[in-house]
Amino acid sequence: MRRLSILFLFLIAALASCNSVPAHTPLADQPTGTLIPTAATTPMPPGQPTVVSTPVLPSQPTAATTPVPPGQPTVVTTPVPPGQPTAATMPMPPGRPTSIPPTPDAAPSAPVATVSSAPQLAGALLPTIVLQQIADGFDRPLHITHAGDGSGRLFVVEKVGRIKIVRNRQVLPEPFLDITDRVGSRANEQGLLSVAFHPRYRENGWIFVNYTDNNGDTVVSRFNATGDRADPFSEQVVLTIEQPFPNHNGGLIIFGPDGMLYIGMGDGGSAGDPLGAGQDRSTLLGKILRINVEELPYTIPPDNPWADGVDGRQENWVIGVRNPWRFSFDRATGDLFVADVGQNRLEEVHLLRAGRIAGANLGWNVMEGNECFRRNDCDRSAFDLPIDVYPHSLGCSVTGGHVYRGVAFPALQGVYIFGDFCSGRIWGLRPSGARWERVELLRSGLQIASFGEDEAGELYVAGYNNGILYRIVVE
Repeated sequence: MRRLSILFLFLIAALASCNSVPAHTPLADQPTGTLIPTAATTPMPPGQPTVVSTPVLPSQPTAATTPVPPGQPTVVTTPVPPGQPTAATMPMPPGRPTSIPPTPDAAPSAPVATVSSAPQLAGALLPTIVLQQIADGFDRPLHITHAGDGSGRLFVVEKVGRIKIVRNRQVLPEPFLDITDRVGSRANEQGLLSVAFHPRYRENGWIFVNYTDNNGDTVVSRFNATGDRADPFSEQVVLTIEQPFPNHNGGLIIFGPDGMLYIGMGDGGSAGDPLGAGQDRSTLLGKILRINVEELPYTIPPDNPWADGVDGRQENWVIGVRNPWRFSFDRATGDLFVADVGQNRLEEVHLLRAGRIAGANLGWNVMEGNECFRRNDCDRSAFDLPIDVYPHSLGCSVTGGHVYRGVAFPALQGVYIFGDFCSGRIWGLRPSGARWERVELLRSGLQIASFGEDEAGELYVAGYNNGILYRIVVE
């Protein structure tokens, strides 16, 4: 018996000395480009019960998701940051966003959001939406827009370097523009990324595109168009920006209410902003640019915050962004909504009020969302904090949308509609007193590359994974 007891003790000691296998490897520690399928990032088919994920607070274990009864929308309320007014913005492509391990002293400095399913909140009264198929057959669609010429056409940008026209729900057989010969689209976040029509397009026929060339650099160019065709040989290069890495190219160009061209530029790529571009005013990377394109190549608007070129590049308008894949102006107010793709933890949406946009600093890479990125003692007072953030349990790459200003669905009037590329969730965001409410409207099952507006203000969604164009309608 004594010999058996000694053998038993020896066996226990041997087992204790073995290395244990961790039950979970943090997503941030996975190698770049590896897709870790999880319940949080797997798109759910429409009609499935809504799941609320409670943000993790410091020293708390990961929260379990709590199901909400079918038919009740998820409502998230986020306080308006101090100093901001209250009531009265490539996708990280297939796979997941580039991740780096957080530094040892990084710690959440504030809760991400307050989550509630209380139906009495105003946001819970938003209607149920569905996606109505308009056209299909697109090759990795990235952008949707209109010409503003009264034609009723929609223009869908394909990653490979083509722009297709949709008229009366039919895709025209010939592309509006084909520049596949000069577009570099090998990397996930490269390609033909957006198109913008000049405010006087009906008179001058000018279109502007943003693409990465065969060297991987950003090119903004002007082309001439007539009818349903743009001339690929009419290219006039407006601006070329060298890209140090193949990711975080930004890519959106839009004309603002002031007629200026706005260009979204990511921080240059890799992970964690190794060049420090976000806070470096001497570079065009990690910024939203603003230029006047009435004369080629372009001129600097005199009211740009660094128009004199002394303390920063003249083109810079907003600084401190990581990868502002999609942003938009509210056509009713002129406010700018910026959706900035996050790093390890948070996706964020910023609201910059009309008249207060110039020189705004959205915080990257000192901040990620409303948290300090690498240190827990950063000074938040210097930054324009987001009105909404959500954790990577709900998605991994925010796709900015538009404030609904159409007339078909009055219940959506004034609601900012946006989504996530990875989870396929679509949310509505609107102010409620001193807080912002985020209401889950739909789990689409799509990789949402872009939202778009038609000339009447109705909203559309591009499915990157299935090549289908949808219209957002109320059920």
